[in-house]
Amino acid sequence: MTQALQSAAAPEATDPRILRSRRMLMEALVRLLTQKEFADISIQEIADEATLNRATFYLHYPDKNALLQAMTDARFRELIARRGLSFTDCNGALRAIALGVCDYLAETTGCPSQLAKMPIEGSIIPVIEGIFMEGAARHEPAPGVDTVLLATTAAWAVFGAARRWLQTPGRIPAEEMAARIEAMVKPVFLSATQ
Repeated sequence: MTQALQSAAAPEATDPRILRSRRMLMEALVRLLTQKEFADISIQEIADEATLNRATFYLHYPDKNALLQAMTDARFRELIARRGLSFTDCNGALRAIALGVCDYLAETTGCPSQLAKMPIEGSIIPVIEGIFMEGAARHEPAPGVDTVLLATTAAWAVFGAARRWLQTPGRIPAEEMAARIEAMVKPVFLSATQ
């Protein structure tokens, strides 16, 4: 059933009109964030800025938080791709995710002030959880392991360590930090699989 739902959604994700509308909505939100607080931006303003109607917004996102999360997901995956990292297997995937989070946090601090001030954990944590859930679906969990809790725990661990790294004066290179995060979080995953 899940595969049938994924197959049905696949054409939608590649339809150029859908991709264009989503890109326009994301770009509109970025422009608006340079002018005002996220909480003060309405869906109508986003739609107007994107030169789309409000109904089109709702065809793609249930609310502006979902749009923000989609922007975060796209940006995070772009950072991973820019470094040439892939998730073809589990070896190195955790390090790639940790490195992506370090890059994401480092780049976000250089963004327009609104993006830098926003509580970014609300948008990046669900993205990391989703990636971990995708990976967990490919492995048989140990008896009694709650894969959702596992993904949440690992996502917060990676985010927390990367955030601490970002706040450390004279910090080590992101690649070195990603290796340290991998060494600390990997045992959690290993203990959760058979």
